[in-house]
Amino acid sequence: MEPSQIALSTLTPGFADPVHDTQAVFRTLLDALARPGTHGAIGEVVPMLPELRHARAEPAAFAALLTLCDYTTPVWLAQPDTALASALRFHTGAPLVDKTEQAAFAYIHDAATLPALESFASGSAESPEQAATLLIRVDALSGGEPVTLSGPGILDTETISPLGLPAQFWRDRATLVPLFPCGVDCYLVCGTSVIGLPRTTHAKVN
Repeated sequence: MEPSQIALSTLTPGFADPVHDTQAVFRTLLDALARPGTHGAIGEVVPMLPELRHARAEPAAFAALLTLCDYTTPVWLAQPDTALASALRFHTGAPLVDKTEQAAFAYIHDAATLPALESFASGSAESPEQAATLLIRVDALSGGEPVTLSGPGILDTETISPLGLPAQFWRDRATLVPLFPCGVDCYLVCGTSVIGLPRTTHAKVN
């Protein structure tokens, strides 16, 4: 259903201050990838209550999609939802695609349904920027199995313990890391917080 067929009052609101909020969220997202494993705070720049819950999107993920997407960036939603789909079309103009390999950005609200990472675009040696960026909701950013990160942006090592990621995620990442500059970049999101996992980061499950 197109946004024109839906009452504006039912659409999930976007940024209250689009210019300022977009800049703030973009800086946070860049910093999260530049310093893998650290927790970034998106802040309460998008609604936290009924509308966003109905859209089945974490606040950090919705803010990231509003910031990163426009009419040139196809988006794949693991759980196609009228509320979130309509909100993205209305606020960003981003086209929604049916196939993972077509997506520039993807949002997976339920990590248990995460497809194999190799199914997403990983770019090429000539055009690595054409790789997909994934936003994956987790139950919590701590409390899970420890994972040790190393690589660019990490002084020695960084340990994270996200809760709710399938074990296959880490195995898939391990097969893609050697393919650099190809690969996929990932954000783990929970509430208003985010952890960046760029394609350059090596991860060892402890």
